[in-house]
Amino acid sequence: MPNQMQEEQIDISDKTKIPLKRVLGLPTGILMVAGIMIGSGVFKKIAPMSATLMSEPYILAAWIIAGIFTIFGAFMVAGLATTTTESGGVYEYLRLSVGNFFSFIYGWTAFTILGSGSIAALAFIFAQSLNTLVHIPEPLAGLAHISIGNFIFPFASSGVKIVAVIVTCLLTWVNYRGTKNGGVLNNIVTTAKILGILMLIVLGLFYSNAETLQQANAASAIPFSATALFSALFGAMLSALWAYDGWANISCIAGEIKEPKRNLPIAIIAGVGIAMALYVLLNYAFMQVLSLSELAAIDENHIAAAEVAGVLMGKTGTVLISVLIMTCTLGALNVCVIVYPRIYFRMAQENFFFKNVANVHPTFRTPYISLIWSMIWSCILIVTGTFDLLTNLVVFAGFFFYVLLAWGLVRMKRKGLITVKLMGYPAVPVIVILFSIIIIVNTVIVQPEQSLTGLLLMFSGVPFYYYFKKKYATVRA
Repeated sequence: MPNQMQEEQIDISDKTKIPLKRVLGLPTGILMVAGIMIGSGVFKKIAPMSATLMSEPYILAAWIIAGIFTIFGAFMVAGLATTTTESGGVYEYLRLSVGNFFSFIYGWTAFTILGSGSIAALAFIFAQSLNTLVHIPEPLAGLAHISIGNFIFPFASSGVKIVAVIVTCLLTWVNYRGTKNGGVLNNIVTTAKILGILMLIVLGLFYSNAETLQQANAASAIPFSATALFSALFGAMLSALWAYDGWANISCIAGEIKEPKRNLPIAIIAGVGIAMALYVLLNYAFMQVLSLSELAAIDENHIAAAEVAGVLMGKTGTVLISVLIMTCTLGALNVCVIVYPRIYFRMAQENFFFKNVANVHPTFRTPYISLIWSMIWSCILIVTGTFDLLTNLVVFAGFFFYVLLAWGLVRMKRKGLITVKLMGYPAVPVIVILFSIIIIVNTVIVQPEQSLTGLLLMFSGVPFYYYFKKKYATVRA
């Protein structure tokens, strides 16, 4: 009864003042972390990693080291999560620890490139996977040659793009009507994909081909100098880190998690731990079925897991792995649709985005305007096909913000704003900063033009920062 009375007393005349509902419990939080991490990467990255390292222990080491770094990041964000119960995740933590400018740049990058680009890419991969099972017709094939600037072809792959747009809109509609709906869908899909991966692991581990594989792997082993090994291992770790990415995004929905200061850190660490265990075991299983030279020979147009499943179960295995990848992609897409709009919602609450984006639906209690904005921009990226270009240009962006997060964590701890005991402090933030700087420098050296373009895209938000700062100066005061 008290809860009902409280619901009735909410003033809905100002939709920016309506609170979000705390409807997500700890199990859903854990499955969301695992769900957003386990996409398509783990099924594909064994191929380039095999080509780079040609060593089973080194490949497993790359996955384990990347997992440990991810766990360190999880410790760091878990500590920051104890400072606030608001939504927004990394945006909110940066706002509290290093100020509005860098937090806005993060939010702007998430909206224009990282968040919307991730949604577009996952939706497109889902549609492509569906196309391998059931041919999707191309209704606009006759217009495929039409381009904008000779690099945007909006009508190319029209069937796949239409399916990608439809699934993005459907998932947005599900989450528009209540965060709990999205959480239930996530629990079902993530449970299904964990069971599917476990099945593949068990079949791989019990596949009797060990002696033949050992001989083949020994024959193809590459002798490394210490410097060459470091470089090769580092390159393989980047592939692994791509598969681990996304774990911190659960913090974006802190405003809808029950007891967030307690449950959010547990969800992040447990979810990352589950994903790490599955990743290491699955890659070990892959290497019990195919030799490293066979895995290395798989080109980027084919999926390593599908080749392994084909050996284990024939054509049925290939079909099943396609369904599993679709399930994994759908689950990751659903979580992205949930979490990224909460960043823009929080930005609008702080008067650093368009004001109506802070509106909360009076019935469903979701940030519905933010969901719609995210959906529209993601669909535009799908149609233009530029999401791969954009996300590739800012590969290092996440590590740039990891440096800021680690620095912010140290600042807040020193000021006494974080009073809880932090796991691994102060070693963890120092390691995160050093590791991230190495990745940033390496990326700039290897891809200078892309890195510069990525930086320009990130900091294209600077004029908008000052626009919003001036526009809502009186409101903020």
